[in-house]
Amino acid sequence: MFLCYFTEQPMSAYPEDEGLKAGITSVLFSNKHFDPVEGSRLYRERLAEYIAADDLGFDGIMVNEHHNAPYCMQPRITVWSSILAAVTKKAKIVQLGNPLPMYDSPLAFAEDIAMLDMISEGRLVSGIVRGAGQEAICINSNPAYNRERFDEAHDLLVKIMTEDGPFHWEGEHFQYRVVNPWVRVLQQPHPRIWVPGVFSPETIVWAAEHRYPYIALNTPMHLTPQLWKTYDDAARRVGYEPGPENRGYLLRTHVADTDAKAEQGGREFMWMQGQFTGIGHPYWVSPPGYSSPSRRLLYTQMANGLAPRPFANSYEQQTANREIVAGSPQKVIDEVGHILETCRPSILMLWGNDGKVDHKDSMRCVELLGEKVVPELRKIGDSLGLKSPFELDTPVSLKFTPPHEVNPQPARAVEA
Repeated sequence: MFLCYFTEQPMSAYPEDEGLKAGITSVLFSNKHFDPVEGSRLYRERLAEYIAADDLGFDGIMVNEHHNAPYCMQPRITVWSSILAAVTKKAKIVQLGNPLPMYDSPLAFAEDIAMLDMISEGRLVSGIVRGAGQEAICINSNPAYNRERFDEAHDLLVKIMTEDGPFHWEGEHFQYRVVNPWVRVLQQPHPRIWVPGVFSPETIVWAAEHRYPYIALNTPMHLTPQLWKTYDDAARRVGYEPGPENRGYLLRTHVADTDAKAEQGGREFMWMQGQFTGIGHPYWVSPPGYSSPSRRLLYTQMANGLAPRPFANSYEQQTANREIVAGSPQKVIDEVGHILETCRPSILMLWGNDGKVDHKDSMRCVELLGEKVVPELRKIGDSLGLKSPFELDTPVSLKFTPPHEVNPQPARAVEA
């Protein structure tokens, strides 16, 4: 198995009463409430936790990117990745991921990825995402072109990483006179690309068609088999048999010395689910044009009670459904073991800390995960045949042009 540590890295040191008074804590919640002194402290504490995860034998450290909200202090994924590349020794740096359509330069992403891959000596996993709806608003990226830009940026990114320059690119959304960066990726043909998501069928199918592992972000167990079926069907259509190595799973998992202490930390996962932070308007999460017609139909059905909501509301419901696992090491091993048996992912991301869990308790969580939980999960994974993609040395991608391409005229790369 591939076992990874993650925290959303929240800015928990802000006046919660101001957020509740405003009724929003994302996009338009004023940054006058951000305290850079406290921010500096939190950055240093999180860095110590990441270093501990590396020392304790986690296979990877996951980082992500969000904007204009207290629930995430990582507005630039490449900055944290570069820091981790310099201060860690063994753990893979797992970007989930670079928000390709949100920025205007896939070439800049390619240069960043090459630098990170070399500095980390080949420890980079360069995951990619479409970016959340609120990111489109915050970065001023037209949501209606999000998926088109994602597809084109991906194709250009892979070409830059795998082919020699110079060439020029005349695409629908990106144009370059000269593509010839003098930094090249260390891993060949390129760092592995993983794709995270929740339930977007289009993204699941797209990942399968490219043979990229799909990382399910805390999806409920009773719905996750539907996700894997969508992936598996698409993989078989393009000619390969998928396995657990194509599946990843992110799970909120807080460990403490006692169940009672762990519950205190576990309840902090509710912090970004609308209790204090992460409060926003639905049209920020899914602005017009961002979601596919099938996704918009699902939202409408859920709103009218015609389809089940994918996530429970209360802490008690989420722990009962194992969407949050909190407890002493043995309790967590038993609970997560059940999830591994049910969902069978070879890539497991353990989201250890969130909200206002303090540094001491966060460090203890990392220590117990690394010393007590991770070794036992590896044994369970071995018994279930859950082999890491790195252990199996699986292909990093699959050259494929989807038959349902929206624009039948792909972007043209022309040799200079």
